[in-house]
Amino acid sequence: MLHYKIYSQHHQEWVVLVHGAGGSSSIWYRQIRAYRKQFNVLVVDLRGHGSSKFIHNPHRYTFELVSKDILDVLDHEGIDKAHFVGISLGTILIRQLAEEHPERIQSMILAGAVIRITPRLNVLLSIANSLKRFVPYMLLYRFFAWILMPKKVHEQSRSLFVEEAKKVQQREFLRWLSLTNSVTKRLLMFNERDTRIPTLYIMGDEDYMFLESVKEIVRSQPKSDLIILEQSGHVCNVDQPQLFNERSLSFLHKVAL
Repeated sequence: MLHYKIYSQHHQEWVVLVHGAGGSSSIWYRQIRAYRKQFNVLVVDLRGHGSSKFIHNPHRYTFELVSKDILDVLDHEGIDKAHFVGISLGTILIRQLAEEHPERIQSMILAGAVIRITPRLNVLLSIANSLKRFVPYMLLYRFFAWILMPKKVHEQSRSLFVEEAKKVQQREFLRWLSLTNSVTKRLLMFNERDTRIPTLYIMGDEDYMFLESVKEIVRSQPKSDLIILEQSGHVCNVDQPQLFNERSLSFLHKVAL
């Protein structure tokens, strides 16, 4: 089972925080302090990340497998339904859960959301897959961090991403990279289906890789809203934590039971 932590003040409702590839639950440290005052908070380390170590792993990962890991934690803790907050690849895992188990999701906050693989990103992923057996994985991580978060205002997010990625082993990097082989078709399927679950997208105004595609999808989903944070990049919960907390908590209060 995944390594996880619970911050409970015996509130009625739960918020589950899901980090992205190469990160860990520590990326949410500024959200935990704000959220726990009003919600029970559950944070997980994804398979092979942070403190989550699995002895027996398949050679290749699937989105069904890594999203079920999260559901197993909820089942173990007896949590029937929760609000889900994700960043980057974590948003894909939450969307996978919404596809398979919509009854478990009260609302979704998708930050730095990945909902379409742009041609530029597709080229980068192809390069990474072709070099993964020959180039040290940390060089690839640093390269992607710089591509996604190139500006000085993104420096803290970029540094945090790289430092957390150092804890991920080479073989885990290869397993997670294998997910990219099917991600384009999966995202197309997701975009064709409106879950009708209340959803808030939070994006940085400098998240040039993904922002425009999120604007398009929000126009076609009546249950979705978009908030754009200024002076923020892909990892907007780190770049603008106070604004992120204010906007996300406002949304959670609106959709809370």
